[in-house]
Amino acid sequence: MFKEITLGQYYQTDSVLHRLDPRVKLIATFAYIIALFIVDNFWGYAVAAVFLILCIRLSNVPFRYIVRGMKGILMILMITVIFNLFLTPGETLVQVWKLRITREGVVFAVKMAVRLSFLILGSSLMTLTTTPNQLTDALESVMNPLKKLHVPVHEIAMMMSIALRFIPILMEETDKIMKAQIARGADFESKDLMKKIRSLVPLLVPLFISAFRRANDLAMAMEARCYRGGDGRTRMKPLVYTAKDRIAYSVVICFFLLCILTRVLL
Repeated sequence: MFKEITLGQYYQTDSVLHRLDPRVKLIATFAYIIALFIVDNFWGYAVAAVFLILCIRLSNVPFRYIVRGMKGILMILMITVIFNLFLTPGETLVQVWKLRITREGVVFAVKMAVRLSFLILGSSLMTLTTTPNQLTDALESVMNPLKKLHVPVHEIAMMMSIALRFIPILMEETDKIMKAQIARGADFESKDLMKKIRSLVPLLVPLFISAFRRANDLAMAMEARCYRGGDGRTRMKPLVYTAKDRIAYSVVICFFLLCILTRVLL
C-alpha cells in the first residue's frame, strides 16, 4: 500500500525536465498550482491538462508510475467530493430525507476533484524529476531575498528537503512493520472501527521510535561534519540558468497568462 505513494520520491532517468534548473521546476510548480485555482471553466482545465500531459511526456517518467500516487489521496478526494455534493446550496437535483444534491454542488465537486488530481500529479512530477539536494538549493535560492528580513532561509530549505527525503524511507519502514505485525497475528483489515484503531498502536509505537532514532542519527552525523547552518557555505554545483531554462520560463509564463485569459474572456 505504501509503495503506491510517489510524492517525495525521485525517478532517475534522462529527460528534458530532469536537466532543467531546479529553480525553474519549483517556480513552474507554484505557478501551476496557482493557475489551477484561477481557472474556472472547461477551457481553463483543458489548458491545464494539456500543460500537464506535455510535462509528463517530457519527463520520461511512466504515466502509470505517476498515477500510482493518486491512490494515497483517493479517500481524501472522495470525502471532498461528498462534502461538496451535499453541503453546497443551490438548485436541488436529488433529495433523500434531509440530504440533497444540488446542481452547483455537482459542478463544484467535479472542479475540486479535477483540481486536487492535477495538483497531486503536478507536485509529484516535480519531486520525481528533482533530487532532494537540487530542491534544497532551489528553495534556498528562491527564498534568498528573505535573508534581509533575518529569515533562516537555509535552515528552512534544509528542513523541507529532509522531510521530502524521509517520506519514502518512513513509508518503507511502515510497510516492514505492518508485515511483521501481520506475521504476529495483527489484523489491519478489520471492519470494526475500534479494532482498527487498537491495531494501529503496535504500528505507530515502533514507527515513532524508528523515526526518532533516524532523526538522532542524522543530527549526530551533521554535528560530526561540523554543520553550522548556511553562513559561509558554498555549493559544489552552483545553479546557473541556460537557454533551455529561459525557454521553460517563457512556456510557463504563456501558460499562466492563457489560464488568466480563459477565466476573464470565457
